[in-house]
Amino acid sequence: MTKPLGIAHFIALDMGPLPFVEMAARIGYAAVGLRLHPAFPGSPFYEIPPGSPLMRSMLGALKACGVTVYDIEFVVINAAFDPIGLKPVLDSAAGLGAKRLSVCGDDPEQARLVDKFAAVCDLAASAGMGVDIENMPWRRIGTLQAAVDLVQRAGRSNAGVLVDALHVSRSGGDPEDLRALPRHVIRSAQLCDASAVRPTTTEELIKEARGGRLLPGEGSLPLGRLLAELPDHAVLSVEVPNPGLPPEIHAQRAFDATRRLLSSVAGAR
Repeated sequence: MTKPLGIAHFIALDMGPLPFVEMAARIGYAAVGLRLHPAFPGSPFYEIPPGSPLMRSMLGALKACGVTVYDIEFVVINAAFDPIGLKPVLDSAAGLGAKRLSVCGDDPEQARLVDKFAAVCDLAASAGMGVDIENMPWRRIGTLQAAVDLVQRAGRSNAGVLVDALHVSRSGGDPEDLRALPRHVIRSAQLCDASAVRPTTTEELIKEARGGRLLPGEGSLPLGRLLAELPDHAVLSVEVPNPGLPPEIHAQRAFDATRRLLSSVAGAR
C-alpha cells in the first residue's frame, strides 16, 4: 500500500490556499500544509477567517477533491511571542480540520520557552489540534534531541516533533539518532534533499533552507536511512521551495521524485 503524501505550502508559497488545494488534488497529494502565519518578517501568509467566503470555498474544495489539511505553518516562539495572538489562526485551522500546528523554538530563556510552548499546546488542544516542534540549526532549538527535550519538559500529550530531513543533517544529526527518541513523539516528517556540503555560516544555512533545497533523490542526504528509522505513524510531506518553475510543474516534479524515493525504499525492505 502506498503511503499518503502531503505537500508543504512552501513548495508554492505565492499560490493562494484555494488554488493550492486544487493543484495538490490534481497531482495526487493526499494532504496539504497551509501557511496561515508568517514564518519570518515579510514572508507570505494567508488569512482564512471562519465563516468567510474563502473558508466556505476551501471547505467545498477540500471535500470535492478528497484532500485534507494536515498542518498549519509557521510559528516562531521567541522572546517577543505571545501565545494568545495565535487564537485567530487556530480558529481558522480548526475550521479547516487541521491536525497539527508547526512551530520552532528561539527564546534564549529556556524556562520561558517551555512555558510558551506548553501554552501553545493548550491553545491548540482547545482547537482539537496537536503541536509539532521543528528543530532548526540556527535556532535555540537546533537539534532533534533539543526538540524532544522541550516536548518532554512541556508535558503536553498533544506535543510532538517534526523531523525535517535537511535540518537533521545540517544540525549534525544522523538518521540513526531517531532510535534513541521516544517513538510516539515523532509525529511528522518533511522530505527534501541537499548537497553533501554543509553551509558554514548561519546566513548560508538559512539561505539553503529557504531556497536551496533539492528534490528527494537529487542530492546526498541519507533519505533512505531516514525513512527506515521513522515510525510507521509519522505523516510524510515534501518541502522543496520552488526554484522558479511554474508552480504546478514544480509540485508535480516533487511528487514524482518523492514517490520514486518511497518506492525504492519499500522495494529494498
